[in-house]
Amino acid sequence: MTVLDKIVEKTKERVERDKKAGLSGLGGALPPAPPRPPFLFEQALRRPGFHFICEVKKASPSKGVIAGDFPYLDIARDYEAAGAAAISVLTEPEFFLGHDRYLSEIRRAVDTPLLRKDFTVDPFQIEQAARLGADAVLLICAILTRARIAEYIKEADRLGLSCLVEVHNEDEADAAVAAGARIIGVNNRNLKTFEVDISLSERLAPKIPREILFVSESGVQTPEDVRRANEAGACAALIGETLMRAPDKKAALAELRSRL
Repeated sequence: MTVLDKIVEKTKERVERDKKAGLSGLGGALPPAPPRPPFLFEQALRRPGFHFICEVKKASPSKGVIAGDFPYLDIARDYEAAGAAAISVLTEPEFFLGHDRYLSEIRRAVDTPLLRKDFTVDPFQIEQAARLGADAVLLICAILTRARIAEYIKEADRLGLSCLVEVHNEDEADAAVAAGARIIGVNNRNLKTFEVDISLSERLAPKIPREILFVSESGVQTPEDVRRANEAGACAALIGETLMRAPDKKAALAELRSRL
C-alpha cells in the first residue's frame, strides 16, 4: 500500500467520523465563517500576471516536520503582506499535521482567497470547506474518477467554491478537462513515490487548453523554476516548503519573482 493509499484510507475514516458529528460539530463546533463572494480564488488567478499560491504547512510525509514552531496566523499574514494571490492551508491531520482550526482562524486573519488543501473523497468535505471559510478545494485525479470530479465541481459551484483539479500525467489531464475543470494544477511530485520532476509541468502544458487556468505545483524552489513555469503557460505556482522554511517570507517571494 502506497502512502497515498494510506492517506486516502485514513481520510475516509475521518470523513465518516465527521459525518456523524455533522457540520455543527466541525472542528469542535467552530463557528461558520463570514459570507464570502463566490469564486474569489479563481478570480485572483485570472488577473494579469504570474501569481503565487503560498502554503501554510506544518509537515509532509516526504519531509517530516517542516515547521516545529508553527505560528500559522503570522505565516498567513506574512503571505498576504508579500502579495500572495492565494493561500493554501493544509487541514489533513494524520500525515501533514493539519487541522480544520488552522483554516477557520486564518480565514478571520486575512482577506486573501484560501484553498483548503486536503484529500477530498466525499462531497461532505466540500460543505466543510465552505463552512470553514475556504474559497477553493483540491480535487486529486489520482484518487477520484472522472465522474466524481465532475460531480464535486458541480457541488463546489453550488457553494461558490473554486476547484483546483490536480493531475500528474496525460490521462489525468484529459480526465480533468473532460470533467469540466476550470483550474488544473500539475503536481510535479508523484504522490505514490514522492519523487519531484519540475519539467512535468512543461510536458503536460500542451494538454491544458488555454482557457483553463494552469498552476504548477511542488518542487518550485528558485527564480529559474518560476521562470520555466511561467514560460510553460502556468498562471501561478503553488509553493510550500521553500516559503515555509524562509525566515523572511516577503523577501523570499520577491526573490522568486525576480526572473519574471
